[in-house]
Amino acid sequence: MPDDTQDVISGGHLVAKALKAEGVDRIYTLCGGHIIDIYDGCVDEGIEVVDVRHEQVAAHAADGYARLTGKPGCAVVTAGPGTTDAVTGVANAFRAESPMLLIGGQGALTQHKMGSLQDLPHVDMMTPITKFAATVPDTARAADMVSMAFRECYHGAPGPSFLEIPRDVLDAKVPVSRARVPKAGAYRASTRSAGDPDAIQKLADLLVHAEKPAILLGSQVWTTRGTEAAIELVRTLNIPAYMNGAGRGTLPPGDPHHFQLSRRYAFSNADVIVIVGTPFDFRMGYGKRLSPDATVVQIDLDYRTVGKNRDIDLGIVGDAGLVLKSVTEAASGRINGGAAKRKEWLDELRAAEQTAIEKRLPSLKSNASPIHPYRLVSEINDFLTEDSIYIGDGGDIVTFSGQVVQPKSPGHWMDPGPLGTLGVGIPFVLAAKQARPDKEVVALFGDGAFSLTGWDFETLVRYDLPFVGVVGNNSSMNQIRYGQAQKYGLERERVGNTLGDVHYDKFAQMLGGYGEEVRDPADIGPALQRARESGKPSLINVWVDPDAYAPGTMNQTMYK
Repeated sequence: MPDDTQDVISGGHLVAKALKAEGVDRIYTLCGGHIIDIYDGCVDEGIEVVDVRHEQVAAHAADGYARLTGKPGCAVVTAGPGTTDAVTGVANAFRAESPMLLIGGQGALTQHKMGSLQDLPHVDMMTPITKFAATVPDTARAADMVSMAFRECYHGAPGPSFLEIPRDVLDAKVPVSRARVPKAGAYRASTRSAGDPDAIQKLADLLVHAEKPAILLGSQVWTTRGTEAAIELVRTLNIPAYMNGAGRGTLPPGDPHHFQLSRRYAFSNADVIVIVGTPFDFRMGYGKRLSPDATVVQIDLDYRTVGKNRDIDLGIVGDAGLVLKSVTEAASGRINGGAAKRKEWLDELRAAEQTAIEKRLPSLKSNASPIHPYRLVSEINDFLTEDSIYIGDGGDIVTFSGQVVQPKSPGHWMDPGPLGTLGVGIPFVLAAKQARPDKEVVALFGDGAFSLTGWDFETLVRYDLPFVGVVGNNSSMNQIRYGQAQKYGLERERVGNTLGDVHYDKFAQMLGGYGEEVRDPADIGPALQRARESGKPSLINVWVDPDAYAPGTMNQTMYK
């Protein structure tokens, strides 16, 4: 029996103390009886409790918060359907290498396997999509296991962890002397590895002597906050750079080393290709899009990713920023001749870029109605400032934007990542405006994507978080529609993919935001400006041509 004269603390309060030690300043949640003691602890620790309308939104917001801040995000959901609702957000963070902790409720240990309310085998379900999943077995271990889960988030490439806490474990109180509460900064080692020095030297030699090098700067450049190191490398060694995922914005538009539309040409003709923080997954054609004659180097935080799906000539496991900085230093003093002779190679790629731009220029400037998606994303690109965080949530319409929209600064591009999850837009907006209230947020939604989590537009209104939202509305799940037309013919292209003509501008107005409808392309720019000036969460409902498909949609291998 505990000594009643000792100071005691509940499991929920121990969880809050561990969150505080990790630097978590807010949790995303939807309330449930299993988890409310965590709320009580958060109030005492000064941690904001942000309540949303769906647990998927809570998980996506925690993911988005981690991406923007570099700190782990946290979502807290109740047992059973609360936890299963969050599965998609956790899975998305897993594929996107985003560090977050999901805490789920669970029935009391005293009712284990008895069929208590909302009892499910959460740990079994979460294990394949997390870096760590466990049950907290004892109240005194609550803070310790939260810290353990955070530590696992940073093992190799970052990712999510999951803890379930039985209701009686969470609500019980134990003497403070029995509980281990890890001290901030004292339970995690540095994860920043600079890589094998011999491999660093070898890569420096390869780049110094390369005639036609190319580098792809992936999400891990941003994850490791390696932007400055990446910029220094490409400028010092005069290397053309392509960016994807959260790596977009590493170089600003107009930079002489910033390339976007000639990637396939570069990867087919380069003699040295460096892939940074990007796996050889479907986005890379599983490595088959790289010239078989090129020397291929892969840099990644995760040993398991290096050389997966494609042989490589050199693999380096380490922190992207530190590795790139070390390579530049190793090449110092030997670069002038090699860098100068690459001018012709950069000119060749710039010509390929210009050809691609001119090919789509009529669509970018099109005055047609319904509006061509290229015209819409071109207007959005022109609208962005250096302080605009761009969020893409959709299929075909966001595929259009990936070729045109160029964030002006690092960390200012957000998309689902390789899981291709629709519905991240509104929760990413929520996270972005709370993580970076000084930034403007501009989000482009497909009408199908917005529908999945759009009710949390009300959460943005409730928390007074203004943003500029655009719905590219073609009343279709158009990326799938294209595939059906290709596989089964036009007579069966409309099976299971056609949506109603929904006026999302009126939806925004109904919930207390700003809404406007656009049918004439000349009205897009002024409408965006009015949304910006409204100071409210906004949706500009733009009716786009349902028969225009992005090249990326038409080139998808699943439809071949």
